[in-house]
Amino acid sequence: MKNKLNLIIIASCMLMATACSKGEIVDTDPEIDPISGPGVETNPPNTTYAPAFAGQTRISAARTNTAFQGIAIATTLAAPWGITALPDGRLLITQKAGTMRIATTSGTLSNPITGLPAVNANGQGGLLGLCIDPQFSSNRMVYWVFSENVAGGTQTSVAKGRLAQNELTIENPTVIYRAGPAYNGTLHYGGRILFDRTGNLIVSTGERSDLATRPLAQSITAGLGKVIRINTSGQPATGNPTFTTSGALPELYSIGHRNPQGLALHPVTGEIWQSEHGPRGGDELNRLQGGRNYGWPTITYGIEYGGAAIGSAIQQQNGLEQPTYYWDPVISPSGMTFYSGNRISEWQNNLFIASLSATHIARLIIVNNRVIGEERLLASEGQRFRDITQGTDNALYAVTDAGRLYRIDRP
Repeated sequence: MKNKLNLIIIASCMLMATACSKGEIVDTDPEIDPISGPGVETNPPNTTYAPAFAGQTRISAARTNTAFQGIAIATTLAAPWGITALPDGRLLITQKAGTMRIATTSGTLSNPITGLPAVNANGQGGLLGLCIDPQFSSNRMVYWVFSENVAGGTQTSVAKGRLAQNELTIENPTVIYRAGPAYNGTLHYGGRILFDRTGNLIVSTGERSDLATRPLAQSITAGLGKVIRINTSGQPATGNPTFTTSGALPELYSIGHRNPQGLALHPVTGEIWQSEHGPRGGDELNRLQGGRNYGWPTITYGIEYGGAAIGSAIQQQNGLEQPTYYWDPVISPSGMTFYSGNRISEWQNNLFIASLSATHIARLIIVNNRVIGEERLLASEGQRFRDITQGTDNALYAVTDAGRLYRIDRP
């Protein structure tokens, strides 16, 4: 772990020959054109698969020209997984073992918040993503996803409860939704949750990884490998899409997902964007449309970890959606957020994705629903970034598996 936590991060130093001093860019080269500049990815891909369209992968490198810094303001969180901003500016954070913490924007941490239902924290499980009610200031309601022990194994579950006035416990915790069937495994829970603009909850669930459950991502009678849309009572939301085959679960919004750990609403359009872990290659970014099938495991740009092809080794099929963007080799995308702040104007409406295996934060420039540039932030920190959110102060805040909380903003 690095001792120097207050670090000016200028991503362009890694992308071009640029002199950096005290966090200020001294640019000796013209600004990179994110459409025609060199690619951001320099490592060889894991596959020889060709993208479906130009710019679908390995896009040109972009860089931020405004000086900014990434500061670790706290270092003692216990495997944080989700982070969201409270109305008063503080940050509510989940910890994998089953508690929450509140952090100030200067890094002061509260005592652990307890009282949540028990989680199974083995493997990739635990207390996962969270969000707060749009009316939190008056009702103090929190919603979260967790891996729950049930008959037959574990499953991705959604719960809600009220943050007590003393901020020590969650009052009246209630499980409102369970994504079945249960499975005796500890991988691929998905686990992100947010409110859409209609006041309903959007939740991502994983397909539980194993060959036995993988096909259920394509099943409309199973809750695995899906994005679901429910109301705050856990019932299917009004206006959900209708799938053509009979017997479809009414809570389904989209199907054919592997392990989706990123959800974000576009600040202008309100559309749902989603990222998911691919196998070896084939991490995806999708612009979700209700009722659509995003292909896993029928189509994929990845291969098995051992190198074998997946299924028929096809990347396109009629009726199955193409990812807006994919990564090969993978970055392991986790939580993500669009920037709508005013601190760094060139970041407006850009998407920021926490990256685990590639240990950076990916900044994507998106124009007309296409990625035209990618930048890698805080790569020198060597951290597995798990989630990122925008604070009420318009700074970005990110948590890492090692327990750090970063503030990313202008100096």
